[in-house]
Amino acid sequence: MKATRVLVTALGSIALGALLLPGAALADTTVSPSTTTVGETVLLTATNCSPSAGDAIFHLSGPDRDQNVRSTTAPASGGLSAELFTAGFTLGTYTVAATCGDRTPGGSTTFTVAPIGGAQAGGGAGSDGTGTLVAGATLLVTALGGAVILARRRRHAANAATL
Repeated sequence: MKATRVLVTALGSIALGALLLPGAALADTTVSPSTTTVGETVLLTATNCSPSAGDAIFHLSGPDRDQNVRSTTAPASGGLSAELFTAGFTLGTYTVAATCGDRTPGGSTTFTVAPIGGAQAGGGAGSDGTGTLVAGATLLVTALGGAVILARRRRHAANAATL
């Protein structure tokens, strides 16, 4: 009975993870470059927003900012973009979340404002979301493996108790 409950819980966790993975794949907001210095310009792009639906709004939040930036261009590669000048920004990591003109979420990402002459930070998960998908798949496989091991241990314990 207890093994069944554990398996049901594990399967529920796996199903929830499978439902969340497509959301990570839809996060099509990028910042280029992902690491910049104070006073530089970064390009915010929401690749899954249609220009025909209206301007995208990029919500910027971080150590000293909580502001919206409206898209200004529609690049040939698709989506909507805006340039952001980082003069006066505090060093740290900022989150950019896009909302398309039709009010659908355009995804989110982060970028870092580093000191002038500072080392470039690592790319992390990247702007394409591959790292997020790999992490999610790893968690799913780990949960499934743990459920199998737990079920086998319970079955062996039950067999040993009947002998």
